[in-house]
Amino acid sequence: MGVVVSAGQDTSFKIGHGRAGFLLLHGLAGTPVEMRAYGETLARAGYTVSCPQLAGHCGTFDDLKRSTWQDWAASASAALTDLRKSCDFVVVGGLSTGGVLSLWLAAERPKEVDGVVLLAPTLWINGWVIPWYARFFDLVLQKWFANLIDFPDVPPHGIKNPEIRERVHNAMNSGDSTLAGLPVTPGGAILEHRWLVKATCRRLGEVHQPVLVIHSREDDLADLDNVTYLMRRLSGIVDTVVLNDCYHIITSDQQRHIVSERSIEFVNRIRREALAPRGLQEADVASAQVTPLKPASDMTAA
Repeated sequence: MGVVVSAGQDTSFKIGHGRAGFLLLHGLAGTPVEMRAYGETLARAGYTVSCPQLAGHCGTFDDLKRSTWQDWAASASAALTDLRKSCDFVVVGGLSTGGVLSLWLAAERPKEVDGVVLLAPTLWINGWVIPWYARFFDLVLQKWFANLIDFPDVPPHGIKNPEIRERVHNAMNSGDSTLAGLPVTPGGAILEHRWLVKATCRRLGEVHQPVLVIHSREDDLADLDNVTYLMRRLSGIVDTVVLNDCYHIITSDQQRHIVSERSIEFVNRIRREALAPRGLQEADVASAQVTPLKPASDMTAA
């Protein structure tokens, strides 16, 4: 495991209460803020919610450039250890690259991860906004060379809703990377993402936990073939929800309420199924009380 790199102000959060926990992992070059409104809804539904700031994030461009996927995984693993101290049932959910980390964690620590929620999981950055020539980056194999190449976050920034998109754009270019992440991602971080994907894909058959995948048909960064690939290779039951009116950052875009509702339904169900063999009653599982997300809470990064 790599050396964890600290960066900037810590925007991690832990909210809610209860013996069932939900570990949330944000995306590459993103921030826990992109998971905040989603996390608040999960907390209102009765879950203890933890979202760590991944190593190298919410700081400078160079902080992210120096970090490795092992550093990001170490941040996720440490947060799981902490959440397990107060929760006896834990689901790991991640957005984009955070989804890949969720799968890695499920394979690495199967007895401590009871389920997985994948939000726009990104094995390949191949959505409609990605230019054709970006595929040549696949030829880059060394990090020093990759870091000579920058990847700017271009409109629509993973957001279909124009009002939310404008807020994200302004936050991303404010100079404060804790608000919506960095406006430019170093090529080295993109290469680390590729290495994380390769390490995770080798272990997909080890993921026997139930999985929920929520992905947009119009995702601008990750095509639906990311979902079909996972459905064929994961060993457990896979539930799939395909959204039809948002882009990549589905925790903040205009169908975010569906993302929250389906996530809570899924986790409540798999917890009931997990408790049933122990002779526990369905009433022991907190029922979901979904409160609509407030648009003002929506800040994110691609």
